[in-house]
Amino acid sequence: MEDDCVCDYDSTWDTESDGEDPAGESLIRRNMRAAKDMQNYRRGYPNLADEECSEDKMNNLQFYLNKFPSAPDDIYIESFLKEWKNDYKRLERVHSYIQWLFPLREPGVNYMASELTKKEIEKNEDAKRRLVESYELMLGFYGIRLVNKETGEVKRAENWKERFGNLENMHNNLRITRILKSLGELGFEHYQAPLVRFFLEETLVKKTLSSVKRSVLDYFLFAVLDKHKRQELVRFAYLHFEPKDKFVWCPRKIQRQFKKAEKRPDAVGNGDGKDEAFSRGKDLRQ
Repeated sequence: MEDDCVCDYDSTWDTESDGEDPAGESLIRRNMRAAKDMQNYRRGYPNLADEECSEDKMNNLQFYLNKFPSAPDDIYIESFLKEWKNDYKRLERVHSYIQWLFPLREPGVNYMASELTKKEIEKNEDAKRRLVESYELMLGFYGIRLVNKETGEVKRAENWKERFGNLENMHNNLRITRILKSLGELGFEHYQAPLVRFFLEETLVKKTLSSVKRSVLDYFLFAVLDKHKRQELVRFAYLHFEPKDKFVWCPRKIQRQFKKAEKRPDAVGNGDGKDEAFSRGKDLRQ
């Protein structure tokens, strides 16, 4: 029988999707629009061509160098980091700043923001420092804190109960997806998996943030560029998702392997400890 959980837009498992589906069709359907969007991102927007421009025309880089203000808010990054931090009402009410803090190579809803160009994705210590500060600012807005700048580990902030309520607003799911994508574009790929793991634990284990759960599985999880880490996160999600027969975010064959490995908590990757079969010799950014 055809595997109803195979998704043409998800290369996490490559060709490891053959095999019959003993569970039959699931009532939950994979969000194909999300899957296509996230794969397009992971593959580096293959249909996008960057226009040539000089450094002084690279608005995102100039913004993070504190030489160019955001629009339409007309604020420089240093001022933003000082004046908007902990101003939760303004961070919730205003929607135009997120495209400046976390630029992407795809357009956003703020037409006055500039799409990121490949030439802007470079190492600049001042820009990188401010990007991390922007990340911490937004984490604080969501009731999360960055506890390790080297690994990207995050935990609940002291005010998490108060701030988690704000995540009931669905537009914040879009913001978090953008943040995850931008981190991957701007050299902080290692920050992606810890944040996604945090949301998986909150939604599937601690049973909080119910309105975020679907976005975590459809979008956040598949923003992780590192394929091996993404496989581990899918496995974690499957093992904590109920009911199991409604899990649609990896092929049934992989799910059967996960089931076999449930009694082996040290197993990672495909679920039977043989993760190299999926990732060795293959592009880990698909």
